[in-house]
Amino acid sequence: MPFSSWCRRTLSLVQAQAKDRSSLLANVLRLIIAAAVAGMLAAAVALPAVGGVGMTVKSATEGLQLTPEELDEPPLPEKSVLLDRDGDPIAQFYFENRESIKLDQVAPVMREAIVAIEDFRFYEHGPIDLEGTVRALAKNLSSGGVTQGGSSITQQYVKLVLFNKAETKEERAAATATTYSRKLTELRFAMALEKKYTKDQILERYLNISYFGAGAYGVQAASRRFFDKPASKLTLAEAATLAGAVQNPSVTDPNVNKASRKRLLDRRNVVIDRMYKIGKITPQEAAEARAKPLGWKDVDIPGGCQESPYPYFCLYVQYEILTNPAFGKSDSQRRRLLRNGGLTIRTTLDPKMQRASEKAIARYVDPTDDPVASQAMVVPGSGEIRAMAASRKFGASRKKKEISYNLPADRAHGGGAGFQAGSTFKVFTLLTALDQGMKVDDGLKAPNGYIAPSVSSFKNCKGRNVGEPTAPHPISNSSEGGGGFKSLSTGTWGSVNTFFVALEEKVGLCETVTMAKELGVKRADGTPLREFQTFTLGINEMDPVTLSNAYATIAARGEYCRPIAVTEVRDRYGKATKHKPKCKQVLDEEVADAASHILSGVFTKGTMSGVGGIGRDAAGKTGTTDNYTAAWFAGYTPDLASAVSLGDPRGAFANDLTGVTIGGTTWGYVYGATISGPIWKYSMMEALKGTDPTSFTPLNMERFGGCSTACAPKPPKKEKKEGEDGDGDGDDGDGDDWEEEDQTLPDQDGGIDQRWNDDVDFGDPITPIG
Repeated sequence: MPFSSWCRRTLSLVQAQAKDRSSLLANVLRLIIAAAVAGMLAAAVALPAVGGVGMTVKSATEGLQLTPEELDEPPLPEKSVLLDRDGDPIAQFYFENRESIKLDQVAPVMREAIVAIEDFRFYEHGPIDLEGTVRALAKNLSSGGVTQGGSSITQQYVKLVLFNKAETKEERAAATATTYSRKLTELRFAMALEKKYTKDQILERYLNISYFGAGAYGVQAASRRFFDKPASKLTLAEAATLAGAVQNPSVTDPNVNKASRKRLLDRRNVVIDRMYKIGKITPQEAAEARAKPLGWKDVDIPGGCQESPYPYFCLYVQYEILTNPAFGKSDSQRRRLLRNGGLTIRTTLDPKMQRASEKAIARYVDPTDDPVASQAMVVPGSGEIRAMAASRKFGASRKKKEISYNLPADRAHGGGAGFQAGSTFKVFTLLTALDQGMKVDDGLKAPNGYIAPSVSSFKNCKGRNVGEPTAPHPISNSSEGGGGFKSLSTGTWGSVNTFFVALEEKVGLCETVTMAKELGVKRADGTPLREFQTFTLGINEMDPVTLSNAYATIAARGEYCRPIAVTEVRDRYGKATKHKPKCKQVLDEEVADAASHILSGVFTKGTMSGVGGIGRDAAGKTGTTDNYTAAWFAGYTPDLASAVSLGDPRGAFANDLTGVTIGGTTWGYVYGATISGPIWKYSMMEALKGTDPTSFTPLNMERFGGCSTACAPKPPKKEKKEGEDGDGDGDDGDGDDWEEEDQTLPDQDGGIDQRWNDDVDFGDPITPIG
């Protein structure tokens, strides 16, 4: 007798003898064992040695280890929502586009459709569908392998849970392997689930976990993606479409092509026919449903940082969760938190400040310009990131000149390698000098030029003498500014390169590097800081978040706070975890006050005097790099710090900022005060509107005022001539004749007249913008 006929005959006998579900399961096991003894399953199932066909069900289940086994069910991955500091949503992202719902939120016709096509006896059988299993068994044995499933909805749910929680390729392969051992594993878990949950609860879980294609996980996301409506509003034809999609979603994915949509339509009609056959719908309902078109709406998948109005900040939050131990002790814990989602994340972003940054950037740099401007804003005393913006749109289209990485951030937060920070690093040498006891008018004589040797007296933090790695390398000043005596104040205002190299030699290279590290400075690419004598000239690549946070430390009078983007995370169950700033004092308060005193003069007497201040206490430093490869401005008030970078992401050294068109204007040379400075100025003015001005703490004149021994030489007195002020020194009598000689003034075209602006780290002398 053919095996299929034998199965049907034996099945009728087993069903006739079965009095309940338990005896039904026991008898199907006898059926399988009988088939094995007959030699028909010998190659498929490894059974223990038996003495005869009359063995008991108990011994069979023990041999097969068919005892209920508890299934670990991790939370389903769901979308997470980002809120700004006011509690308004700004983004959502997910590992899987899913929105879990209750069964009563699913249209009854959808429940009937999925049961009809996947397991129409679902509410009648236990963990295993006897008829479906035997039918599949016959098919599989005749084909020599596992070609037909026969799994109940409960078993399918088990398989999906095992696949979802798999973290390796091997685990995922095992969860979907076409083997009898996998089926037996599923059956053990299914037996436990049938005891743990009601049928409705199992169906609810199945509908929420299933993948329907087109990036939609769970029936709610699928309903919105396919038909632009919630699952509660599905019609018969729509429900049949989704029910048909779960069998092989990669084949019937409507988002792929026309052929896939045709296959999905055919599959939908199979479901409709099945519902009619088992009496769930009338002939007229079936005919009307079959006559309808597919109705695929192709609704955009919601969420993802690319769709957020603040994509760079959104990316930063994602990477912060993945890298910050505050969100999990291990990498795997943090990945699991982000992957499972279902989080409501309150962030530090301030929409007003963000708009201020975006508006200022757009004023000076076009989205299609080759150079790119980016900016970050950070709150002193907390490290809270208020804004992250860039001139380029975030995305993957090269044709549209989109950027696919996080421009304002470091590589650990999805960013790139950054740009050399230029003269913004001179601030760390200044702080080191003040920390070692120098006063604001103390200084030294700077040479007109400096040739950096390959080995010098500069010592790195390993105690080794280091020079310039590309020596001989000339370090020069402005063609008009020249060298001579410079104090900490005048050398900073003029950004005199040779002065700061000499100052770094005086206070120590390692000491300067250590100071920078105390303020949180690290390279954007995550590698160790380059410790050479040109460290003070900004040879290390940076990102705006890190640099603005370092300057925020000075604004906070020496209190360093780790940059923070998240203040609260609420899980899917409503449990909230607060995340507070992590701060520590790293710098003497009065040293920070002295630095602010000097750096505030950059707006009135230095490289930003042609741009001007912002109408409240502010301090900062311009930064132009070797051969004009990048231009920066970093500055702060007591209430907000910010850094702006400008460079070409195609490669700063191969594509420098000379003879370049930015924002519709062609520039011969781009300095820190040319574009980055004005962006900083206008963004800060707008961002701080409505915030009462806070003043810097005054300089401790007793400790830092005047000079000690390294003072500026007094000019020789001259005889009084007619028309002079009467003191014989030839000035206007205000006592600052040395300042007037080197004062930086605005030139006629709105740029900076480089009378003393040596804001170029090294290389060719500066040529005024013209």
